[in-house]
Amino acid sequence: MNPQQQYVEEFGLFAEQIGLTRMAGRILAWLLICDPPHQTMNELVDALQTSKSSISTTTRLLITFGMLERVSLTGERRDYYRLVPDLWTSAMERSAQQFAGFRKMADRGLALLADAEPDRRRRLQEMHALYTFIGREFPQILERWQEETQ
Repeated sequence: MNPQQQYVEEFGLFAEQIGLTRMAGRILAWLLICDPPHQTMNELVDALQTSKSSISTTTRLLITFGMLERVSLTGERRDYYRLVPDLWTSAMERSAQQFAGFRKMADRGLALLADAEPDRRRRLQEMHALYTFIGREFPQILERWQEETQ
C-alpha cells in the first residue's frame, strides 16, 4: 500500500470513529490530496478501488451533509465531485449549532428534574455548563480563525 492509499484508509477509519462511514472518510481523504481537486465518479472508483454504487451512494450522502458538491467544467459533459469551499469552517459552524442543541437539551433536562436531588441533577448541570461555555467561546474562536486566514 502506498502512502496515499495508507492515508485514505486511515482517514476512513477516523471517519468511522466520528460517526461517518468509512467510505465517506475515504472519499473526503482522496479529495483532500488528489490532483486535480475535482474528480469524476470513475476517477473516484479507480482511486479508491471500490464500486460505482458505493461511490454514488456516499457522494450523495456527503452532498446532503454539505461537505461535497457536484460541479461541471466548461466544455465537459461529465460531472465532477469536489470538497465544498470553506468545508472545515462550515463544519465548525454546524458544530456550533449542535453545541447549542446540547445546551437546550440540558436546559430541558434540568427543568424536568427541577425538584430532584442535587446528585441527580449534577450530570445535566455539567453538560449545561460545558455547552454554555462552548457556546460563548466558540464564535470568538471562529472569528479569530477567519481573521487569521484572510
